[in-house]
Amino acid sequence: MYVLDTNAIIYFLKGDTDVSVFFRDIFQKDVPIYISAVTEVELFSFQPLSQKEIENIEEVLKTLVTIPVDSRLARLAGFLRRQHRLKIPDSVIAATALLTGSTLITRNIRDFKYVSNLSIIAV
Repeated sequence: MYVLDTNAIIYFLKGDTDVSVFFRDIFQKDVPIYISAVTEVELFSFQPLSQKEIENIEEVLKTLVTIPVDSRLARLAGFLRRQHRLKIPDSVIAATALLTGSTLITRNIRDFKYVSNLSIIAV
């Protein structure tokens, strides 16, 4: 199981070769691939977004399971933010990976490297 960080999806959408190859490999596995609802917010908040970029984001999201931010996740994210001085989006994404028992796929290892028990793969 995997949780995709927002930056990994952005690099995929931009056609980064390494990320595209990695994504192709994990999409072929029969395992759930999650994103946090916060990632969805981040993807749709970049300016400017063309209609084609919006459509591309929507196509990718159809292949993923979005995990909503509920009270349990919010409390864990708050704890992670306090303990590791993470930004709110990063704390929610890390909490999503921990609560789903997933490996976090990110381009930004330094944001997450001190979070205990968080499995990370750099792309």
